[in-house]
Amino acid sequence: MENREFQFKTNLNCGGCVSKVKADLDGADGICEWNVDTANNDKILTVKSEGITEDEIVAIVKKKGFKAEPLMV
Repeated sequence: MENREFQFKTNLNCGGCVSKVKADLDGADGICEWNVDTANNDKILTVKSEGITEDEIVAIVKKKGFKAEPLMV
């Protein structure tokens, strides 16, 4: 599978929220890099994928009690 970059509108509002999903995103197979722009009104999560799907990323974030809505890049 090709490497892709996904972006999601989230409700990860602060460093505390980001820390709750950090271990799961860090440990997910297929994610090589990720970050959340908490300064952006839409709290954009950017994920550089090495095989993980958009749906799998959304599931990781939702499992921790947050929302992730795919943005069309």
